Amino acid sequence: MNSTVWIVDSYEEALAKNIVIVCLGFIINFINGMLVVTFFSNTMFSRDSRYILYIHLVINDMLMIFVSVTLYVLSYASPLVNVSWCCILMALGATTFMITPLNLAGMAIERFIAICKPLHHSQICTPQRTFIFICLLWVLGAIPSLSDIIILFSIQPISFFRSLILCYSFNLFPSKAHWDNTTASQVIYMSLVWIILIYTYCRVLFTARKAVSKGSANKARSTILLHGVQLLLCMLSYVTPFMYLTITPFFPQHRTKITFCIYLLTNIMPRLLSPLIYGVRDQKFVKQMKEYFTCRVIIVKIVPS
Repeated sequence: MNSTVWIVDSYEEALAKNIVIVCLGFIINFINGMLVVTFFSNTMFSRDSRYILYIHLVINDMLMIFVSVTLYVLSYASPLVNVSWCCILMALGATTFMITPLNLAGMAIERFIAICKPLHHSQICTPQRTFIFICLLWVLGAIPSLSDIIILFSIQPISFFRSLILCYSFNLFPSKAHWDNTTASQVIYMSLVWIILIYTYCRVLFTARKAVSKGSANKARSTILLHGVQLLLCMLSYVTPFMYLTITPFFPQHRTKITFCIYLLTNIMPRLLSPLIYGVRDQKFVKQMKEYFTCRVIIVKIVPS
C-alpha cells in the first residue's frame, strides 16, 4: 500500500474505504468462523487428518485477514506505529501468508497417500502426526519473518525499536539483505509447493487410469487441481506491483482507488474463496453444517389463547 494514501484521500473517501474493508473482513471471518464451528461440532472431523489440515487453513486465513485489516485501518487511524508492535504485526502477517501454500501442499500429500498408498494411510496420516506437521508448518512459515527481524537487529540500534514508523514492510525492512531474504524464501517455498502439487497430481492421475474403480481417484485428482487454483489465488498478491504499474498510467487521478481495488482483489477476496470453495465441495462438511445450524434456529410459534 502506498504510504501517501492516508494523506491523499479525503476524509469521506478514507472513511468509506475503511468501512468496506472492516465489513468485508468481518463477513469473511464470520463465514470462516461457521466452518470452524462446524468442524468442532462433530468429532468425526477431528479424527480425520484431511479435515484437520483444512480447518487449519481456514483458521490461518482468519488470522491473516485480522492482521491485514488491522494494518489497513492503522494506516489511516494511527499511521505512526511503535516499531516493536509493527514487527509483531508484520511477522504474524508474513507467517500466515507463507503457511497457506505450505498447508495446501500438505493437503495434496494427504490425498496422494490416501489414493496411491491406501493401506498405509491410516498409519501415516494420524491426527497426532497431523498436529506435528502443523507445528512444522508454523516453524517453516516463521523462518523468513524471524530472519528479517534478526537482520533488523543487526543493522539498527536498540533505540530504533522504541521509535515510531509508518508500518509498511518497505519502511520496516528497507535493506538489500531484507529484499534478498524475502525473494529467496518466496521462490524456494513456492517452487517446493508447486513441485509437490504437480508430482502428487501426476501420481494420482496415473493411479486413476490403472484403478478399476476410478471414482475416488478422480475426485482426489480434482481436489489436488483445486489446490493449484487456491495457490494461484494466494499468489495474486505477487502481481500487485505489476497490476498497479500497468493500470495507474491510464487513470493517474485515481491512484488511491486503484490501490484500494487491487488490495481487495489480491489480499481480501482470495481468503474467502479459498476455504469456502473447498468446504462447499465436501458433502460431509456441508451436510454437517446444515444440520448443526438448522437445529439451532429458534422458531417462535404464536399460539392463540
